[in-house]
Amino acid sequence: MAFTLLSSPLQGFTDFRFRNAFHHYFGGIDTFYAPYIRLNGTLKIKQSYQLDLAPENNATLEVIPQVITNDAEEFLFVAKYVQSLGYKELNWNLGCPYPMVTKSGMGSGLICNPSRIDAILHRAHNETDIVVSMKMRMGYEHAQEILETLPILDQYPLKNVAIHAGIGKQLYKGPVDLTAFEKCIASTKHKLYYNGDITSVPGFKILQDRFPSIDHFMIGRGLIADPFLPSMIKNNTTEYPDNRWDIFKAFHDTIYAQYDAYLSGPTPIKMKMLGFWEFFAQSFSNPQKTYKAIKKAGNPHKYQQAVAAILNNERK
Repeated sequence: MAFTLLSSPLQGFTDFRFRNAFHHYFGGIDTFYAPYIRLNGTLKIKQSYQLDLAPENNATLEVIPQVITNDAEEFLFVAKYVQSLGYKELNWNLGCPYPMVTKSGMGSGLICNPSRIDAILHRAHNETDIVVSMKMRMGYEHAQEILETLPILDQYPLKNVAIHAGIGKQLYKGPVDLTAFEKCIASTKHKLYYNGDITSVPGFKILQDRFPSIDHFMIGRGLIADPFLPSMIKNNTTEYPDNRWDIFKAFHDTIYAQYDAYLSGPTPIKMKMLGFWEFFAQSFSNPQKTYKAIKKAGNPHKYQQAVAAILNNERK
């Protein structure tokens, strides 16, 4: 069966620089979701969001903007902003598990409040003509929360509901709950997308077999940990290309140069790349040693030396 792969947004990682380089070197992703816009009570779009969604920075990609909010005015403001850039769809994030988000009743902390969700969707569908889609977890405290919210969602012509098969308080720990996800399929008329813990080709096949009605799958952290994963899933292979580490190096050097030009000074670029290497290291033969070598590199020159040594070791 034909299927679509989507990149789930990760705050601080999957911005336009990453998306463009990923698309160029690896491919396999049909649609990218941009990391969420958060307004914090001011109806102003930060410059970093403007850059991320600028059409000229996304010319070769299909990108869907995302908003995180529990306020109808903010939702409408962002909807009009992204429409002014030419986007037709706005994805609403009810999935983010981070405590600083959920404590203020946003992200997965909003799923337990169906009446607030209803009020925002009502205004979104009555006061704009933007296409609305959802990105959710199954709840914050427990997986029952989404089942109480799905009847509300069924009242609106949403494009789809992407569900991460976990709950917010898990953060990114612990297994996904596939039985709870299965209940969601039976509990809504909406098209569902599956998200959560897609980290290998065999693992993807298990999900496909388990959920034959699902033909859209979102990959988040797994795509950073192993950038080859989406194209390998698409090509139904567990074999890496012969020049795997050369491709990875070209990709790495591209994003490093772009972030280095954007961020000022050695500390921000070090912290940025260290964040990426927490994921990258997972697909190297010795993840702990790899990450440690990057962490120890005290300046840009030593960092480049560490990367070269790590890649040379993998090529042996």
